[in-house]
Amino acid sequence: MGDIYDSIASPATLGSYAEYDVTLLLKRVDIQPTDTATREEAIQSGRRHYSEMISAEMAPTREYMDLFAKAMATGGPRMGAETARLALAIVQSVEGPITLVSLVRAGVPFGILLKRAIALLGRDVGHYGLSIIRDKGVDDEAMRHILARRPVESIVFVDSWTGKGAIANQLEKSFKDYSDRPARLVVLADPCGCAWLAASGDDWLIPSGMLGCTVSGLISRSILNAALVGPGDFHACVQWDNLAQHDISRSFVDGMWNDVSTVIATEIPSVWSIETRRAHRDAAAAAVAWVMGEDAVTNINRVKPGIAEATRAILRRVPEKVYVSSPTDPELAALMYLIDNKGVPYVVSPRKIAPYRAVTLIRHVS
Repeated sequence: MGDIYDSIASPATLGSYAEYDVTLLLKRVDIQPTDTATREEAIQSGRRHYSEMISAEMAPTREYMDLFAKAMATGGPRMGAETARLALAIVQSVEGPITLVSLVRAGVPFGILLKRAIALLGRDVGHYGLSIIRDKGVDDEAMRHILARRPVESIVFVDSWTGKGAIANQLEKSFKDYSDRPARLVVLADPCGCAWLAASGDDWLIPSGMLGCTVSGLISRSILNAALVGPGDFHACVQWDNLAQHDISRSFVDGMWNDVSTVIATEIPSVWSIETRRAHRDAAAAAVAWVMGEDAVTNINRVKPGIAEATRAILRRVPEKVYVSSPTDPELAALMYLIDNKGVPYVVSPRKIAPYRAVTLIRHVS
């Protein structure tokens, strides 16, 4: 196995997580951030792929962190219980060693909790973080590194949520290069019905979805730029050390671990049936199609459904408007704060966007 899959790259010390929690298969680089407007125009014009550029990340405001604390108080116990159920389901479904491969970066905090839970259940478990990029695929060098050390049948991919399913579909396509088996993707929330295993199809406020690098080990989104990533390199990232004083990555997973470990002995494994997945897939597709029709959108990549994706789109992109289920929904408090703070128009349309609670539409700029 090592002769076939051994990679040139080796993991470097990266991020702010404890080494025993995750091995991040990324190359640390320095790159000049691109301002949001320039980046948006470059993406939509087709001059640059989104993965070639990175935007600077800012420290969250005190008001926003107060909203995060409220989200933790209400959503933390749910995330803990659902993580426990998913860990039990993975242990029940996967024979032999288990290798969690978290999709950078949103999958990593959840992956750490799953790894700890599966280890607590007495199983051999490894945990890696690797890059996957829409239209480009998974990081082949990172996959080669993993497969030189762990059997392909042990792999379970981890993300925190699904949006439209673009990354899930990319993963399914990419994994065919390594196995005849379908890729197994586990998430907390799967409103679009694309995951192998999920705790639910609810679009709910997963606390870690509110923040960027400060809850993800201080690493940026993954970067695939030929000027920075050469043959034998992992996909790249920036480490935002300037935000170290705002970093809660370790305290978040340690706090959440208390919620997981206290309930795992009494929880039952999650079940995510084909019928449930199909129903969510149909409803999600209808919601996205409605937004595209309502706004005469021809590029589906401008539609960012789900609370977490809608939030990220406001923080990192140039939003035109946001569809919400209700401006007074407690699950949307942080999103509404950003909407108000940035002056983004919103439209209340609960039935049309279901199963999503929020959908951000990116402004057409080119």
